[in-house]
Formats: sequence, C-alpha cells, structure tokens
Amino acid sequence: MKMNNDKQKTKAAPILAQMAIYASILFVSNVISSLMPSSFPVPTPVIGLILLYMLLNFKIIKLAWVDSLGTFLISLIGFLFVPSGISLAANLNIMATEGIQLVIVIALSTIIMLVVTAYTARTIIAFKKHLQETRNKTRNTKVQVTVSHAKGGN
Repeated sequence: MKMNNDKQKTKAAPILAQMAIYASILFVSNVISSLMPSSFPVPTPVIGLILLYMLLNFKIIKLAWVDSLGTFLISLIGFLFVPSGISLAANLNIMATEGIQLVIVIALSTIIMLVVTAYTARTIIAFKKHLQETRNKTRNTKVQVTVSHAKGGN
C-alpha cells in the first residue's frame, strides 16, 4: 500500500515541461559533445542518455517527470528507423559486395559488447557487495566498542 501512496505523491509533469527537460539535457549534451576532442568524438545522444541516467539516479529529476514523453518517443522508434532501412535498401550493392564483412563485424561487436557489459556489471555488483560488507564490519566494530565502553572496558 505504501507503494501506491508514493506513486500518488509524484505527479507526471505536463508534456511541455517534459519536452523542456529533454531539450535542456540535449542542449547540455550538445555543448559537452562540442567540447570533446575531435580524436575522441562522443555522439550527443550518448552523452544525453548518460546525463539523463545520472539525473534520474541521483534523484535530481523524478521518473514521473519524463516518463510520459519517453514512452511516447519509444513508441515512435520503429518509425524513426525507417529512413535507415530505406537507406540500406537503396545501397544493396554495398551489402552484396561487403555483406559478409558487415555481418561478421556486427556479430563480433555484439559479442564483445555483451561480454564487456557482463563483466562490468559483475565488477560493479562485487564492488557494491564489498562496500556493503565493509560498512557492516565498521558498524559492528563501533557497536562492540560502544558496548565495551558501556560495560566499563577500555
């Protein structure tokens, strides 16, 4: 029941406010992307996704404030990929000449991405677990010291 109360407390932002949030993130991402060295180009949408994740993770913005527009944009994603599909169909001669190379590169990059993601997640989980154990040991030590002082120990 508490979860329902939390959902009721956070109202969805108006669509224009959600658009303003996304536009602000995109603007900041564009500025950051233009400041990056040309030898290490990072696309503006990637920086925007990282910024949005950090803002949501640190609870600077609430999910309800961007959820409606995000859901709408995700529903359009198929439509947004149509131009690239048309471009691919228009350039089938490239697929005929270099199709096997492209498939191999896509397969290898997908496998590498999955392996790197798995090991990164594993490392982060292990680090969090180690950090939690360290905190628990510190708390237990403080409790033991406090108890021994209360009993008249050193």
